[in-house]
Amino acid sequence: MRIWFSDVKLEHIANRGANTLVDHLGIKLTEVGPDYLRATMPVDERHRQVMGVLHGGASAALAETVASFAANMCVDHTRLMCVGQELNANHLRPVASGLVTATTRPFHLGSRSQVWHIEIHD
Repeated sequence: MRIWFSDVKLEHIANRGANTLVDHLGIKLTEVGPDYLRATMPVDERHRQVMGVLHGGASAALAETVASFAANMCVDHTRLMCVGQELNANHLRPVASGLVTATTRPFHLGSRSQVWHIEIHD
């Protein structure tokens, strides 16, 4: 089932993060499906904590980014704007380098709030 407010083209939204944290962290929107949005982020010196693995805050920034983009794609952006309200994260396995991919799908799309599920894998 398609959930987007209008016909979403990746090339129309891909550059919306220019000159923001999204740009600084190298987050790239990579795929729009009928009910999901996918993004990638490299794991390099910008993203590691002092123990040499992906910083939980960088993972949270990736999760917030992909869910916020998706949430805004579900509403009429000429009238409404979606921003994050709450974020919960569980870090199950460390990643020291490479590329991580976040995929978000909605749990709930209400008239005043949305709840999104985000999985990040390497």
